[in-house]
Amino acid sequence: MLSRVHPLAKLCVCLVWIAAAIVVFDMRFQLVTILICCSALVLLERKPLLTVATLTLPFALFGLGFLTTSVLFRTESDFAQRMAEEAPFASEAFSAGLVLFLRAIACGMVSALFALTTDPTQFIKALMADWRLSARIGYSLFSVLQLVPDLASEAQQIRLARAMKRGRPPRRFPGPVETVTLLIPLLAYSIRRASRAAIAMESRGLAGGVPRTIADAPKLRRGDLFFVAAAVSGLMLSLAWIWLYPT
Repeated sequence: MLSRVHPLAKLCVCLVWIAAAIVVFDMRFQLVTILICCSALVLLERKPLLTVATLTLPFALFGLGFLTTSVLFRTESDFAQRMAEEAPFASEAFSAGLVLFLRAIACGMVSALFALTTDPTQFIKALMADWRLSARIGYSLFSVLQLVPDLASEAQQIRLARAMKRGRPPRRFPGPVETVTLLIPLLAYSIRRASRAAIAMESRGLAGGVPRTIADAPKLRRGDLFFVAAAVSGLMLSLAWIWLYPT
């Protein structure tokens, strides 16, 4: 469902929500943001719950640094002197660190929601059609989108060729030494692809200020406006709840 929303409308909503998560220093708002993002991915996009839970791990590890820094290294924190007390978690330092911890997860989940529900090709086309992204930058991004999977395929072919030469099957995952030996051939392959892409871009005449037709660019529809209105209304209701019922 969210994958059919206009990419730029979705981007604006996500940026506004991230800005609100940064400005509003309240644990309840961060929890609401995390709950909304996870519910949207599970219920609307049919993502497995385990996959969504796994997505929170890197953001939780990042936020854990804020939490430990706030608790252990704040000047006014008494955590280091009173580690043996019965309830050390009631300190102001821990409360502030917990909000920062949840904020990192909330901002990360909003970003993950946008990334998992947006087609990169349609996003670039929307930027070129509606926000006047330079054709040179747009076609460069298209080249990158094609190059990344091709690099993985080229690396696998190199590994298979080396395994055939040694007479034994390749390992499932390359080790550190094998990874280092793959860097030079992959770098040479990337340079060749980049040279071909540059020639192709020059042949297209990607000069600035020239009118250009963009095929299959996403159009803003009524459903997109409904999505923006619903998302902004949800944000306003969350902020009003926090303002009317402070902790």
